Amino acid sequence: MDMPGGDFGGEQESEEVELQVVRYKPEGIDALVKATKFTKKEIQLMYRGFKQECPTGIVNRETFKNIYAQFFPQGDSAAYAQLVFNTFDQDKNGTISFEEFVIGLSVLSRGSLQEKLEWVFSLYDVNGDGVITKQELAEIVTAVYEMMGKHTDPPLDENTTRLHVDRVFQRMDLNNDGVITIEEFMDSCKNDARVKHSMAVLDTVL
Repeated sequence: MDMPGGDFGGEQESEEVELQVVRYKPEGIDALVKATKFTKKEIQLMYRGFKQECPTGIVNRETFKNIYAQFFPQGDSAAYAQLVFNTFDQDKNGTISFEEFVIGLSVLSRGSLQEKLEWVFSLYDVNGDGVITKQELAEIVTAVYEMMGKHTDPPLDENTTRLHVDRVFQRMDLNNDGVITIEEFMDSCKNDARVKHSMAVLDTVL
């Protein structure tokens, strides 16, 4: 007799989760309009797409990595996807909610140069201690090279990665103390025309 009850309990649970996700909007949308640079209509459209891809209303690491793999089939995007995932996952609970997704996207696509650079700094600051070490920079550069695969120019090898990391680190570590602070990162990037162009491209790409 307890078997149907057990099954029903499971169904009821999944229905309740689904109900929470469906209901979870009206006031949520208004709050997100205030917290982001998107309109109500844009957020509603994004939510529709997000819910279609992620019916539970959240994205876990594996799903996120799979999404990246579709965009970068020529290389291995797993390491870079993990780093981006960690930056979107603001409360560090191992999942990305719709709110976290939209807030991150708003910064990347509509944010000021300052806001975008702060987001990128948090991506590079892998352990979240407020500075970027050469090891963290190497981790990012290696992940990007792996993701680009055969399209990297010059072709990927350990020497190329090390030279690239040394060159960038030297340019950004303004006081030569072995770490890059957010102030040094901002100053270096704002004075670099290539960085400013890259950040502007995000406005049109996303």
